[in-house]
Amino acid sequence: MEIIDRELTERIIGCAIGVHRELGPGLLESAYEACLAFEFADRGIRFRRQVALPVTYRNVRLDCGYRMDFVVNERIVLEVKAVETIAAVHEAQLMTYLRLSGHRVGFILNFNVPLLRHGIVRRVL
Repeated sequence: MEIIDRELTERIIGCAIGVHRELGPGLLESAYEACLAFEFADRGIRFRRQVALPVTYRNVRLDCGYRMDFVVNERIVLEVKAVETIAAVHEAQLMTYLRLSGHRVGFILNFNVPLLRHGIVRRVL
């Protein structure tokens, strides 16, 4: 991982920890997503939220309704969860989003845990 990605990753995780410390577990994903967007904006981190992700089928781009929760600095994909446990399907979703978007690095941030560090999954394509 490049230095810039490591620094960006630390900033992203710092924002997520701040949100988790303030709110704790038990809210909807949409609440954590909104607060994380606020933190990114407040700290000057560039991001796009609810980024459409078309599927290319037989050389035709089709909007199938897929949306990445965040793309940070046009480099890192974030999926926000508030689930009891991260399942294989969540990791498969992230890997698919990386493959379809062309991004290499992604994170699942599961806010429904006592300590956020136990809810972070990093994947590299």
